[in-house]
Amino acid sequence: MAEPSSVIDDLRQESQQLDLILGELGEERWALATPAPGWSIAHQIAHLAWTDRSALLALTDAEAFAKEVEKALASPDRFVDEAAEEGAALPSARLLAEWRAGREALEDAMRAAPTGVRFPWYGPPMSVASMATGRLMETWAHGEDVADALGVTRPPTDRLRHVVRIGVRARNFAFGVHGLAAPEEEFRIELTGPSGDLWAYGPEDADQRVTGPALDFCVLVTRRAHRADLAVRAEGPDADRWLDVAQAFAGPPGTGRPPKGTTG
Repeated sequence: MAEPSSVIDDLRQESQQLDLILGELGEERWALATPAPGWSIAHQIAHLAWTDRSALLALTDAEAFAKEVEKALASPDRFVDEAAEEGAALPSARLLAEWRAGREALEDAMRAAPTGVRFPWYGPPMSVASMATGRLMETWAHGEDVADALGVTRPPTDRLRHVVRIGVRARNFAFGVHGLAAPEEEFRIELTGPSGDLWAYGPEDADQRVTGPALDFCVLVTRRAHRADLAVRAEGPDADRWLDVAQAFAGPPGTGRPPKGTTG
């Protein structure tokens, strides 16, 4: 895991890249549908703002955060959508301002957090570095949805290394959330980063292997595209099965995106 300060720096840059797109949108464009069913651009940013607020509570007020967890457990199938719907109903200028203020407050809290402490979350407790990495992954993934809605392409950066790391580390979780037994052996993962560097994980002599562009792997593990539309390749039956179920985020996998050219 990278040092917290470097991950927080990258999270700030990832947020700023998305902010540049949002700052130029007129009110009507916030209502554009994104690839996530039922979610507009406003829903995407409302979700990011809500999760930032939750992370801030986890860092600064464990008792208040525990109450948020209770709310989530009381409505496990709806609490994420409900929070997004509430935020999406705000005027776009206010929503954007709240997201900006919230992420700034979270950044300050992460930088001030004591070293070595783990904080509560909806899953296992997390270090500050893990929390910042998770926020970067979500910011990038939901930013992809926003970009798709607007028909723009964002240039990939080496900040994707953080998303890759979560996706690799979440391999066994992905099998488990689909009711599958995780493979006992390690995989070899070799991905080409946006700058052309090789990002490698696992033993070099592993029989099960995954290769391809880091960008495509990130799109896969955030379930923003079907694997049939990506240049990620597997060698070995377990690695092949992983590419069908891989995900970098906690919670249920959802239905995923259909291959291009299909309707579902």
